[in-house]
Amino acid sequence: MRLRKTISLVAVAGMMAGCTSTGGVRQPSGPETVAPEKALVLPPPGGPSIVSVVERKRGNGVEQSVSLFTSSAVPGQNFLKIQFFGASGANPGTGNAGFSMINESAIAREMAHAVPGVPMATSATFLQNAYGPFGYASGRSRAGDACIFAWQQIRSSTAANTQARNFGMIQLRLRLCDARASERQLLGIVYGYTISGTFDGVIWNPYGAPPPADAALGRTGDPIYPDEGGYRASPMPIGYEPAPAVVRLPRTAPLRSAPSGQPAQGAAPLPAPIGPRVPLPGEAPQTSAAPEAAGAPLVQSARAIGVTVPSPDCIGDAAMTAVCRR
Repeated sequence: MRLRKTISLVAVAGMMAGCTSTGGVRQPSGPETVAPEKALVLPPPGGPSIVSVVERKRGNGVEQSVSLFTSSAVPGQNFLKIQFFGASGANPGTGNAGFSMINESAIAREMAHAVPGVPMATSATFLQNAYGPFGYASGRSRAGDACIFAWQQIRSSTAANTQARNFGMIQLRLRLCDARASERQLLGIVYGYTISGTFDGVIWNPYGAPPPADAALGRTGDPIYPDEGGYRASPMPIGYEPAPAVVRLPRTAPLRSAPSGQPAQGAAPLPAPIGPRVPLPGEAPQTSAAPEAAGAPLVQSARAIGVTVPSPDCIGDAAMTAVCRR
């Protein structure tokens, strides 16, 4: 009897709960598109523009895939991927993201998926940007497009972790292929991107304590010069400009040769000479500096104008006057 009463009470409670439910539609937690200004990592001002940002919240952090402008024949999209690993339970009901340290085999698999069909060579040079060391591989497609794939892990030192703080970690991946840029120009994006996301609480700071000031500041014997020639290395250029377009001039018809002394067919007429003509070497000089007339020469008679003045010897002597009149 008591069992029947208990079952009845449970059924009535279930019916009452069903009646009080709002019946709203709830979308399960999953990837969603966010505005570009909410990206947790931003390319440099001169770098490729952001196309879209897809975010996925995890129980222990957040993942974002920032799609970048792509100008390449290599399959796939340029992107910046970032993962924030923090405290478990930050986003309940979404599941924790699997964490794994960076290793060579995992990077090779990621690279083959991100840059298919392009032979990539890993650089053995130690490099670091403003956030610490990073690695990258580069290659060139059959069409001549330059590609790089870079990876970076940002985490405080082991000594800082033992102090019960600085437990957070950030991992980044960058894929860039471009038909008009060089490897060094693409590598400049790794030096120029900015991480805008942060963790809540100092305990999850992934960067550790800020570094001290340069020991050379204020010390004698260590001169510091301007940027154009000091002891500090010149910064890596950030961003790249598209290659200039090839300008093809219209082809003109060749000029036909003409007899000597006449302009070639199709050539512009020469302007009329100004001033006296200078004779060529070995040519007899002209006695008149006046230019030659275009038509027939005009013959004009020259005559004296005015009164003839006699010589003083012809005045006063009749015989001389007669001779002067002849």
